[in-house]
Amino acid sequence: MKIAVDAMGGDYAPEQIVLGSLQAVKKYPCEIILVGDENQIKDILELDSEWKKFPITIRHTTETIEMGEHPADAVRNKKDSSIVVATELVKNGECDAVLSAGSTGAAVAAAQLILRRIHGIGRPAIATPIPTPKGVTLLLDSGANVDCKPEHLVQLGLMGSIYAEHVFGKENPKVGLLNIGEEETKGNEQVKSTYQLFKEMKKINFCGNAEGRDIPNGHFDVVVCDGFVGNVVLKFGEGLARMILKLIKEAVYDGGVSAKVGALLLTPTLKKLGKRLDVSEYGGAPLLGVNGCCIISHGSSDAKSICSAIGASNDYVKSNVLGHIKNALENLN
Repeated sequence: MKIAVDAMGGDYAPEQIVLGSLQAVKKYPCEIILVGDENQIKDILELDSEWKKFPITIRHTTETIEMGEHPADAVRNKKDSSIVVATELVKNGECDAVLSAGSTGAAVAAAQLILRRIHGIGRPAIATPIPTPKGVTLLLDSGANVDCKPEHLVQLGLMGSIYAEHVFGKENPKVGLLNIGEEETKGNEQVKSTYQLFKEMKKINFCGNAEGRDIPNGHFDVVVCDGFVGNVVLKFGEGLARMILKLIKEAVYDGGVSAKVGALLLTPTLKKLGKRLDVSEYGGAPLLGVNGCCIISHGSSDAKSICSAIGASNDYVKSNVLGHIKNALENLN
């Protein structure tokens, strides 16, 4: 399996992207093509004297799409940018997946313009795994499209259900529609219309409306919403998690000797909990609905996150998520 990695995308690119790729080829059965400035990439690779023993190659590019650029315009105009070239490698069959921690808008635009949408899918979606006490809840869309029609949201439910089943091993995944209450009559017109369409969809285990608190509780395996709402939910959750960890650290620091002793005794348990809640354990979110595997990582991804995202790329391809989605859409007609 070959994975094209946008080495120039991300807050800590190219260093953390390259180091994460090195970790991944030692951990997963894959080959990696690092796409970007060859000199910068080589300088980082050579920090590991044995890097040439591993299946890593470089595809040199001369351009990078910056965060402030208009995504679609940049993809059209910067043909030699790292994200465009990396996506082209999937399009022409040289790679099985593309991974980027750069501009989310550019990654989505490149996937839509180069790989194209799957026939029958109106809007692609970023499917973000959120750790819960019960495992993982898949939230989609978490930022690819801010506006969605009811039929688009139902398609997201179908794709999310397939991904949860084949990648996370969820049998008959429970799908919920994000709303302001459990009752069928709650919500705006978009959500109420979507609810009715979900009720008619026999191939989805639709379990009704999901409230915001149901996401971290793990009451649903898949939660569907438009990209505007999903992105707000995701970033609020990230901010809240950081704030809670900061408050815990401050409480230990200000609590005197007894608090520090207690924290020391709890260290093994806290580390175990931290690992369960660590988003870097998942690393990347797939863009579902395009003709190919596109994994999008957080802009602040470190080497560990990139390594995990490459693992997610492996899982996507090995599980034949794309084939299952296409098959499900054909059987709807």
